[in-house]
Amino acid sequence: MDSVSPEKKKIRVTFNSPVILSFVLICLIATALGEVTHGAATEKFFMTYRAPLGNPGTWLRFITYIFGHGGWGHFVGNASYLLLLGPMLEEKYGSRLLMEIIAITAVVTALVNYLLFPRVGLCGASGIVFAFILLASFTRVKDSEIPLTFILVAVIFIGQQIYEGITISDNISNMAHIVGGICGGCLGYELNRQTQKS
Repeated sequence: MDSVSPEKKKIRVTFNSPVILSFVLICLIATALGEVTHGAATEKFFMTYRAPLGNPGTWLRFITYIFGHGGWGHFVGNASYLLLLGPMLEEKYGSRLLMEIIAITAVVTALVNYLLFPRVGLCGASGIVFAFILLASFTRVKDSEIPLTFILVAVIFIGQQIYEGITISDNISNMAHIVGGICGGCLGYELNRQTQKS
């Protein structure tokens, strides 16, 4: 009896998470532009700060600041988390809903920064990363339950940001991390509650 060799499967690379991959690619381009222009492009297009609300650029930067980063180290740190957590979240919630989560988190964080920290410029996807961290802890939630992992993540990450915000003077916006985490936690809870109802 002749043995038939199974057909060899070709390994192919798939564009498995379009929102996250596009997001990271835009961040890469924005960071490169910032580096090439010695920060001028970042300040003009990819940073949110107190500016007249009558200026359309102010409203645009409420979203575009999440693409700009203060350097390659900042970008690599955020991109690593986005690529680690994002595909799982995009698979669970879908591309459109994940884009809405990113936009809501970006705008809420920018508004808080605009209203409470008028002298602080904000750039980078750190708030989105913290939203994803808290959102990821809701991926296996059952009705009327709050997972212990969510509580631990919230206490560890947000507690650390509050502590560092009080005790350490640096250029890191702990506020963005805290607000991003709160957005991710609230959105994750609400989305899972709606899923349980349907």
